[in-house]
Amino acid sequence: MDDKLVINKLPFSKISIIIVTLNVETTLQNCLDSIYKQVYPSLEIIVMDGGSTDGTVNLLKANDAQISLWKSEKDNGIYDAMNKALDYVTGDWVYFLGADDVLFDDFSALAYQLKDHSVIYYGNVLMKGKKNKGEVKPYQHAKDNICHQAIIYPKEVFEKHKFNTIYKISADHVLNMQCWRHFKFQYIDLIVADFNDTGVSSLNLDEKFEKDRARLILKYHGFMVYLRFAFRLLKMNLFPKNYKRI
Repeated sequence: MDDKLVINKLPFSKISIIIVTLNVETTLQNCLDSIYKQVYPSLEIIVMDGGSTDGTVNLLKANDAQISLWKSEKDNGIYDAMNKALDYVTGDWVYFLGADDVLFDDFSALAYQLKDHSVIYYGNVLMKGKKNKGEVKPYQHAKDNICHQAIIYPKEVFEKHKFNTIYKISADHVLNMQCWRHFKFQYIDLIVADFNDTGVSSLNLDEKFEKDRARLILKYHGFMVYLRFAFRLLKMNLFPKNYKRI
C-alpha cells in the first residue's frame, strides 16, 4: 500500500493556506513549491488573484491539480481579496502567505502543535536573513504587529472578524488587536517562513491606522497599555531624535 495514502488518512486538522496574488509570475512558483514540500499532510491552497496581466494566471493553471481553489478577478485591495478567499476556506485553521514568501520545514512543525481553537499560534519569520521577532507582549503588539506569515489562526477567528478594509495596509494589525480580547496568543519558537519585506505593507504607512491607533489600543489592549503607549508618544514628541517612529 502507498505510504502517502496511509499518512493522508490520519485525522490531522486541515489548514487552509491563502495566497493573494497580482502579477507575481516570477515568485509564485517558489512559494507554491515550498508548500508542496511540507510534510504536514492536510493542507489546502486557496489563491485569490486580482486580475493579473502577466503570466500568473497561466502559472495557476499549470498548478491547478495541487491548488484547491483559485480565482482571478478584480478586487479592492489585498484585504478585500483575503476576505473573499475566506469565503472558500474549508480548513480548521487558516494561514496567510505572500506570493513572494516561502515556507520552511518549521511550518509543518508548528502545524503539528495546533490543538486548542481558542488559541492563535505564532512563531517567527526570517526577515533580511534574521529571525523576527520572538514572543510579543501586549504593549509590544500595540507598537508593532506580529508578522502575518508567522501566525496560524483557528477558523473561529473569522467567524467573529474579517479584515477591515478601511485600513489599506494595517488591517491585519487591527484584526490581531481585535483577537486579543477573545483569543489567547501562544508563541512557539520556530521559524516558519522567509518573509519578503519589500511589499506594500513594509514600505508604506497606513495613515488611517496611525490616526486611529491610540483609540484601537485603548479599546482592545486596555487602559494600562494605552497609558504606556500615550506616554511614549509624548516623549517622542518632546524628544524626537531619541525615538524611532512607532
